[in-house]
Amino acid sequence: MPLFDRKDKSRYASFTRRSLMLTGGMTAVFGLLAGRLYQLQIVNGSEYMTEAEDNRVNQRLVAPPRGTIYDRFGVALASNRRNYRVVIIAEQATDGVETALNEIGKIILLTPRQKERVLHDIAQNKKFAPVPVVENLSWDEFARINLHLPYLPGVQPDVGETRSYPYGEQLSHVLGYVAAASPDDKKGDDDPLLDLPGFRVGKRGIEKEFDRQMRGKGGLSRVEVNAYGRVIRQLSSVPGVPGEDVYLTIDCDLQRFVEQQLGDNSAACVVMDTTNGDVLALASTPGYDPNLFNIGISNEQWHALLDDDHKPLLNKAISGTYPPGSTFKPAMALAAVDNGLADLQVFCTGTLTLGDHDFHCWKKGGHGEVNLHSGIAESCDIFFYEVARRLGIDKMSAAARALGLGAPTGIEMPGEVGGFIPSRAWKLARFGVPWQQGETLINGIGQGYVLTTPLQLCMLSARIASGKALVPRIVHEVGTTLQPRTVPAKLPFSDTAFAAVRGGLNAVTNEVIGTAYAWRIPEPGFEMAGKTGTAQVRRITREERLTGMKRNRQLPWNLREHALFIAYAPVDNPRYACSVIIEHGAAIAHYQVQMARDILLHAQQRDPARMPTAYPAHAAQLVPAVARSGA
Repeated sequence: MPLFDRKDKSRYASFTRRSLMLTGGMTAVFGLLAGRLYQLQIVNGSEYMTEAEDNRVNQRLVAPPRGTIYDRFGVALASNRRNYRVVIIAEQATDGVETALNEIGKIILLTPRQKERVLHDIAQNKKFAPVPVVENLSWDEFARINLHLPYLPGVQPDVGETRSYPYGEQLSHVLGYVAAASPDDKKGDDDPLLDLPGFRVGKRGIEKEFDRQMRGKGGLSRVEVNAYGRVIRQLSSVPGVPGEDVYLTIDCDLQRFVEQQLGDNSAACVVMDTTNGDVLALASTPGYDPNLFNIGISNEQWHALLDDDHKPLLNKAISGTYPPGSTFKPAMALAAVDNGLADLQVFCTGTLTLGDHDFHCWKKGGHGEVNLHSGIAESCDIFFYEVARRLGIDKMSAAARALGLGAPTGIEMPGEVGGFIPSRAWKLARFGVPWQQGETLINGIGQGYVLTTPLQLCMLSARIASGKALVPRIVHEVGTTLQPRTVPAKLPFSDTAFAAVRGGLNAVTNEVIGTAYAWRIPEPGFEMAGKTGTAQVRRITREERLTGMKRNRQLPWNLREHALFIAYAPVDNPRYACSVIIEHGAAIAHYQVQMARDILLHAQQRDPARMPTAYPAHAAQLVPAVARSGA
């Protein structure tokens, strides 16, 4: 065989082997690929389809609209507005959370404090939970974030709702405010809404008391996202259940007028309807702007509120406790009449001596001959020292408690305190010593251990005016549920006692001898009856009385006496009761009486108790689920 034929055969055989090897290799590769494809598409197809769908589709919990708070005439006091914000999900921030925050800071303003807060919140939450970075953005800021979103892994823009308080400080203590849920808020509450970025819960006032009802139930949104997490489109949504609306008994116009009267004083005022206990105004000054807690309150602003000696964060109307001073005397007068002291006559020289201690009247030199009527009108301390001595602490305490003092009223707001009415048993248990007669005298004029709140004093005035055990209420309806309400029972005092005390209260403002005569309401048919009061906040020594006491205006603000006044109007057919207290406000003669006069005149001329309300039309047909005691 020729040489070239052998070479051709050898080349052909070699080519054939390579072709077979290559073909076999390719067949094996394709076989593996086909097997893997079979495994992916057929064997595990449904599993991977689900994972792919999960990567493409996100399910998001959607916060429902929070219920609106209205006044009695349908004026929105707390509502919702749009909130453009940015959130971050730690596990999706591939370059790290701090890097993401630094990148956000290049686009919009982000302070070091905000960054610290985000890092703290992320440490407190699950890595997959969205954490708010910044809220209440302008549209331009929100658009810039969206433009740079492909370069911000883990960052998501979001449009939610935030709370709006159009009246600012005016109703801050009634409404309270909302803020992000704290770890304490989440304890014992498995509502998934609490983990939503920017979701807020009620912290004070009505917002806190009815937070669950106003919160609503979350909805669900299914959205398609790209590889960067940007939302492409919404696939479906299930709307949440909006929170329930709350209708208050408050008259926003009267509330505004009251707060204007109180001004910058550290003060409180309550106005009630004497026929049913509706609270028409409940003011505590100074207040705070609840909107600050939505946009983010700074450390400086927070400490300014905490350090203010006028205590703007304290709702003085329900949480401030004060010696009632002479406003306590009508309660003692009721007990006096029903315990055989209606005809008591006392000669006031300005001083009453008990043992080795002198008890003084506010009027140096005394009032002379005093009876129950003039004792109330002129607020004679000596007369009521004698009343207290003859009654004793047990009967005094019983009368005060029958009028609602010494216990919370039950108003539908958090933080109410009950004041204090002392007793023999309490003194012995608290100090280990028996009750002393001198303490009886001091407590008889509303000093000593007796403590009340402005709300209780307004209730006292309303109960004396009506003769009934009225209970204050500030909420009429929540959603479709009426707040419990009962017909108030008659108070355990005789008609004779009420007539005598009302006559004395009328004399306070409408007879020349009355301590508030100069500040009476002169308009016929609008006259008020009331009782003035001052309450000491320091002990006056014997030396001071001998050498001459300093006037209130000469003392530091925090050592001046409190100024109080309770009243109702009109005298002949009471409809409105009022209480006013100005902390350390006795430097100006009966300034609190002037305020109450103007407030009661405005209330009568406006007459909100007789105006048609905006309560839901079905409210009159609803039956309260639980009756509230009239005790």
